[in-house]
Amino acid sequence: MTETASSDSCSICTEPVEPHTESYCNACGRLFHLNQREDLPGRDCGTVSLSETHLALVFACNACLEEPAEPVAPTLEAVLDLSEAALATGLSEDELAEAAAAGQVSHRRTAGGSLLFDREAVEALLRTRGTA
Repeated sequence: MTETASSDSCSICTEPVEPHTESYCNACGRLFHLNQREDLPGRDCGTVSLSETHLALVFACNACLEEPAEPVAPTLEAVLDLSEAALATGLSEDELAEAAAAGQVSHRRTAGGSLLFDREAVEALLRTRGTA
């Protein structure tokens, strides 16, 4: 980490950052105030916490802390197998399998050979066919 120049300002409050309050957000990489000394005055425009997974300190600015968390991966409700997708769309399993083979709908095939679809992809297929 490089030492800040006196002209560097906090990305949250835009005030100058002193060396003892210099922190960089692990999420966005922006500079922010985080007073790291108890014996000196300073403001906090974020937090630091311990990641138990990585056994490391995690620095986060207030802007990133206030943003709504995006889902990392789709939930199981968003994944449909061939029969569930066919029921949800009103298409036959054969029609849906043909659409997948033709590249009209994104899908995955499991090691056992089952077709899996994202609900959004199936709904997009219906919209393109004009049946949604």
